[in-house]
Amino acid sequence: MTEFSLIDLERIVADRSRADPSASWTAKLYAAGMERAARKMGEEAVETVIAAVGTDTKALVSESADLLYHLLVVLRVADVPLGDVMAELERRTARSGLEEKASRSAG
Repeated sequence: MTEFSLIDLERIVADRSRADPSASWTAKLYAAGMERAARKMGEEAVETVIAAVGTDTKALVSESADLLYHLLVVLRVADVPLGDVMAELERRTARSGLEEKASRSAG
């Protein structure tokens, strides 16, 4: 059995974004545009933070899944491939986190 990955989810989001908005939440959110998609991602981020400071691990897992899904919808609306985000993460991990953060502050 292969593991489900963010690449798999990105593909599903892309496929569903082309569906009929009356039949797909992803298509409806995609059709609503960036403001709505980003606002929904923000709501999920807040819910993830609330779950993180609580003691309910199941809620944290659920809210984290919602957040990742909504992030991928936002990336899809912006036409930013997940690969670009992963390449940036890879670039950042080539040096220590403190060095990387300092380089962003200097710019």
